[in-house]
Amino acid sequence: MRRFQKAVSGVVLLGLLTSCGGGGGAETAVSTAKERPLVGVILPDRKSSARWEEQDRPRLNQALGFAGIEAMIDNADGDEAKFASIADSMIQRGVKVLMTTPLSPEGGAAVERKAKQAGIPVINYDRITIGGQADYYVSFDNINVGELQAEGLIGCLGDRPGADIIEIEGAPTDNNATQFADGHRRKLAAKYDSGAYDLVATQAIEQWDPVRGKAVFEQLLNGNGGRVDGVVAANDGLAASVIEVLRAKGLAGRVPVTGQDATLEGLRAILRGEQCMTVYKPIRDEAEAAAWLAVSLARGDISGADDLATGNTRDPVSRRDVKSVLLGADLITRNNLRTLVDDGIVRPADLCAGDVAADCAELGIRVG
Repeated sequence: MRRFQKAVSGVVLLGLLTSCGGGGGAETAVSTAKERPLVGVILPDRKSSARWEEQDRPRLNQALGFAGIEAMIDNADGDEAKFASIADSMIQRGVKVLMTTPLSPEGGAAVERKAKQAGIPVINYDRITIGGQADYYVSFDNINVGELQAEGLIGCLGDRPGADIIEIEGAPTDNNATQFADGHRRKLAAKYDSGAYDLVATQAIEQWDPVRGKAVFEQLLNGNGGRVDGVVAANDGLAASVIEVLRAKGLAGRVPVTGQDATLEGLRAILRGEQCMTVYKPIRDEAEAAAWLAVSLARGDISGADDLATGNTRDPVSRRDVKSVLLGADLITRNNLRTLVDDGIVRPADLCAGDVAADCAELGIRVG
């Protein structure tokens, strides 16, 4: 894992140096800037995942600041009207670049039309607006993320023929969730078709809402006579809702549950044995890539931005390829969770507090 992260960071740093003029280095690029361009960032919510406020906001703020950018970061709190209002305010403030994580294709596209009319380039951060007009997209290989979740479930289930599986997917309006589900299907379809696994039900959860996810999972579980052998939960927030239901029925720790985002609570659930895996996505690298795209665009350096965005993501609605930076991710289980501590991603004191202290000690994770 450490080797992968260094490789990605090296690519981003190389793009940084190229887009900012090469030889003088990052510090020179920042220090020679005559002004600090204003870049607006709209995060989606605080409820679907802890990552947005715990990881993305501070890392984006740090990366943009280091790049010589004045960051204006706000959170839409899952509210389309607030998302639009924040965007209007940022456009009126004259941001040089608008970075958004859309709540829905319709809401994202409406904001992007306004930005385009104002001559402001748009970067879709983590989540693309299908049918929109964003100039660039920074995210992860989300189909691969779904494949990692499916591989994790298969590994945790072991040889359990005829296993009953329930899939709790992400928001139907989120293209990432669609891609995660595609990744699940690529790995699990053969299992379902052969009868090795039995797909009880698959259900998308509006707005990634954990409360709704809990209710839906409980209904599906009860409808299957209280039987389930494995659960595909699309992120750690939904996994926590699933585990809450399983715990109430005396099934927590006996039924493998997947996750995503490597949130603190998700990692602690893995230590307890209640969640079988998560997916670690290096938010630092995503934030850095987005920051250096933003600084290039804010300074009118389109070629520098294009040098960073070497990939493409197909928008099936607008029938265009969106220039993209797509990063890799890592499957995390109890067996390799310690690498997140060794790499400084999570602090031992936070991870090992309370009831999981003995689990940390067993894995050789020391506090203090």
